[in-house]
Amino acid sequence: MSDYHINIFYSQEDGGYVADIPDLDACSAFGRTPEEALAQLEIAKKAWLEAAQEAGKPVPPPRYRPLIYQTARNEDDAMAPWVARDKPQSGE
Repeated sequence: MSDYHINIFYSQEDGGYVADIPDLDACSAFGRTPEEALAQLEIAKKAWLEAAQEAGKPVPPPRYRPLIYQTARNEDDAMAPWVARDKPQSGE
């Protein structure tokens, strides 16, 4: 199973970094540095998954991918040149 996508961004309002996992509702953490936010998010993720399992709630599979990682559906698509691919295409 692949892992969940993580966003890390600086929040001017909070004066630090926020990390979140879009696939896990309300799973986020804060840190003074990106590394601290990520470490805190790993703790939050573990707690989120344990709580869901204990409550008998389904755990969503990793699905969220930013546009940059999505594969173009059609090679002739006008957007294909700037859309990154998860896996190299044959001949690349």
